[in-house]
Amino acid sequence: MSAQDPSKLLIVDDLPENLRALDALIRGEGRLVFQASSGDEALDLMLQHDFALAILDVQMPGMDGFELAELMRGTERTRNIPIVFVSAAGRELNYAFKGYETGAVDFLYKPLDSDAVRSKVNVFVTLDQQRREMQRQMAALERSRQEQETLLRELHQTQEELQRSLRMRDEFMSLVAHELRTPLNTLFLETQMRSLQLKRGTLASIKPDQFEAMIRRDERQIKSMIRLIDDMLDVSRMRSGQLSIRPGAVELMDLLERVVSDLSLQAAATGCKLSLEPHPPVQGCWDEFRIEQVVVNLLTNALRYGGGQPVEVSVQYAKDTVSIHVRDEGKGIAASDLERIFEPYERGARNGEPKGLGLGLYISRQLAISHGGELRVTSKPGEGSTFSLILPTCEQTAPAPVSA
Repeated sequence: MSAQDPSKLLIVDDLPENLRALDALIRGEGRLVFQASSGDEALDLMLQHDFALAILDVQMPGMDGFELAELMRGTERTRNIPIVFVSAAGRELNYAFKGYETGAVDFLYKPLDSDAVRSKVNVFVTLDQQRREMQRQMAALERSRQEQETLLRELHQTQEELQRSLRMRDEFMSLVAHELRTPLNTLFLETQMRSLQLKRGTLASIKPDQFEAMIRRDERQIKSMIRLIDDMLDVSRMRSGQLSIRPGAVELMDLLERVVSDLSLQAAATGCKLSLEPHPPVQGCWDEFRIEQVVVNLLTNALRYGGGQPVEVSVQYAKDTVSIHVRDEGKGIAASDLERIFEPYERGARNGEPKGLGLGLYISRQLAISHGGELRVTSKPGEGSTFSLILPTCEQTAPAPVSA
């Protein structure tokens, strides 16, 4: 409501000539004058409009001015409208006393004093404008208060997010240092041992199979560091929208057979049986390197958390969609953790001390989404877990989403 909105005035009289004369007298800029020729008509107008003043004729057929005023005072919407009575009856009838008893603010006798009428109407119009201006200011103050509360909530939320980011940064740096220190320490010890043997001239005493074992250990440690660095780079590319997907023709079963074969030695070392269920060839259009990255992540997690129990890879093909299921028979995942494990830097410590930076599942889900697919998990504590990579067989790549 604006202070420039016109004030509404109501005049009630059963004689049209009185209505016209009073209308001409009080009409002016910033005012709207409404006319009613009966009490019923006046009540109907009061239910539709907020009036700054009602000028009521006392002597009207049917409902007179006093009865109309009593009805107005008994209704919540109209009880606060100022009333001015107008009467042609003589002062000896003492109508003014009765008018004030019904809640009128003034009582005027006909013939009306034009200057007095204008002066009284001006007062009530001014009061109405001031009242509505105050309401407008109060509404503005309330909006300002609500906006301040919203800003304070947003500021508090931003502060919490900043604190969480700082904690995550510190934890991340600690994780990186820990995860890189282990392979670096191993490489350093290997180097020190060979340096010592070189100084002593005892290198010749090392058998070829021992050299091969040393080289394999070195390769594992180097690959471990490379994998950590690659994971961090992938997350950075995803958040900056620079991760590229290069789709091409892929035969899925060949890819899965190769990955399962490559990880069979790792599975055997944990006493786990890793198997791939037979399935006819499945052709698709994907980035082969990235799909292999997801499958390796899922299988590595299954071997790590599967408790030495069998891990099974199976494929389902329906219409234009293929699903790759990796099932383990480990301890399973609590329902409260089923989505948390896909967040960056979240590590599922389901089997002893957690390893890695907690980026594998986060990266895998983003890669699935980038192919127009999804990565799901179903699990219950004590019943193992099944991770399902669902992909369209045709090309449906999408930008990797940015996640905090």
